[in-house]
Amino acid sequence: MKCLIIAAGKGSRLQMRGESKPLIPIFGVPLIERVIRTTQNAGISEFYVVTGYRADQVEPFLEDLAKRLGVGITTILNEDWEKENGLSVLKGKEFLKDPFLLLMSDHIFAASAVRRVMHHPLPEGQINLGVDRNIGNPSVDLEDVTRVRIEETKVHELGKGLEKFNGFDTGIFGCTPAIFEGIEKSVQEKKDTSLTGGVLVLAAQGRVNAVDVGQQVWVDVDDPTTIRHAENALLNKLQSESR
Repeated sequence: MKCLIIAAGKGSRLQMRGESKPLIPIFGVPLIERVIRTTQNAGISEFYVVTGYRADQVEPFLEDLAKRLGVGITTILNEDWEKENGLSVLKGKEFLKDPFLLLMSDHIFAASAVRRVMHHPLPEGQINLGVDRNIGNPSVDLEDVTRVRIEETKVHELGKGLEKFNGFDTGIFGCTPAIFEGIEKSVQEKKDTSLTGGVLVLAAQGRVNAVDVGQQVWVDVDDPTTIRHAENALLNKLQSESR
């Protein structure tokens, strides 16, 4: 399985930490490197990374990282990076014809969470979304997280302002090329260029499966507070492993 990583945004709330969000370090390791290392530990060795803002910094870093880790990293430039992230996902359409993993460059997560999504059955024409059913998760920014409403095994609704919800979108997706179809339809019919818009199109057709990641670590790193959450999660992981 191949992996598509979205790394095109500006990350304005973390500008005080660095010019390029994917290169902002946590304990000395840039966010994008942590994502790729963790996913490599889950068994992935071929990556496609969509760049945009400060691509001139991100792409040379990834070229060097590919050599250091012994993995394949192909960069794809999204010149419309200032628009919503669905357009970045669409940049992978010509490269990804079979099931693939879709990740965000600014999420910290456990390799076990990735494996849960990777190994979950994925019917043709559908997608899997890794969800956190712990709605009391202290690492989650309730005002910013994408909330999901799950019925049985299907995601029925998702969005940041969702009032009735029973889980969170972890940003870990198992996709068939149907995700491109969903985004294109969202763009054409709703003028919505977000990834969430594309997922909503597929959810309305019963084509989005909820995969519970359980108690596995994941943090959406968007501001100084969530950086602290990520640092605490990594420290707790190290402590548990040393016992």
